[in-house]
Amino acid sequence: MMTRIQYQECIDACIQTMNACNYSYVSSLKEYDLASLRESIRLDRECADICSFAIQAMTRQSPFIADILRLCADICEACANESSKHLHIHCKDCIEYCRNCAALCRSLSEAAVVYA
Repeated sequence: MMTRIQYQECIDACIQTMNACNYSYVSSLKEYDLASLRESIRLDRECADICSFAIQAMTRQSPFIADILRLCADICEACANESSKHLHIHCKDCIEYCRNCAALCRSLSEAAVVYA
């Protein structure tokens, strides 16, 4: 089983992504073009929630960590793809963090299967 130290880079990425998505969520709600941001707002929430859950799963060394990290990567990628349709600064920040988190989660999910 992998240790918390081995998960730390991914935990940090999840924290940064959760924060960026929460910020993007709140900032999007203040925009005038709210209707065009609806899907982005929904995915910001989904992404922040799965990142929070992934952090918890990693810190308690869940036996389901590979699946949770794969799901986190999928949702982060979906959030980044949706955010890339918008020009707002908070969306651009979200894209960067989501893509980085997705890559780390995907990589670690593959390693977790090997070491579990």
